Amino acid sequence: MQYKIGIGYDIHRLTEGRKLILGGVDIPHAKGLDGHSDADVLLHALCDALLGALGRGDIGEMFPNTDKKYKDISSLVLLDEVSKVLHKDGFKVSNVDTVIQAEEPNLKQYKGRIRANIASYLKIDERYINIKATTMEGLGPLGEKKGIAAFASVILVK
Repeated sequence: MQYKIGIGYDIHRLTEGRKLILGGVDIPHAKGLDGHSDADVLLHALCDALLGALGRGDIGEMFPNTDKKYKDISSLVLLDEVSKVLHKDGFKVSNVDTVIQAEEPNLKQYKGRIRANIASYLKIDERYINIKATTMEGLGPLGEKKGIAAFASVILVK
């Protein structure tokens, strides 16, 4: 068996006039994340972790923000494309572990839906996906509610 490990990270500013999308779930909040796509930091970090494990660069290379076809696109579409590459290369996801850094909103009630989205697109059982959320205890720009960040790690197996 062949194993590959990948890590990913993303961060976006919070801004008014945008929806807050995390893990493909529309989360009610006064502000959303600013970006070329839907700015879903969790799925962007996950895509980067998957692409990194495959040795295929990063999300900005595969889906450049200079390409108008990705303007406001759902990051679930991006995850689907990365998943196709993953499976074409003969790999499957063994597990996913993530951390979302957000002062607010509280994400506890959305974790199940986020997990279900990721499981569906990666074609794995939800029990192999972990979603964690933490605050920054008021420290730094994230603690000051200026943005949200996410980390993801994956193990792939062939």
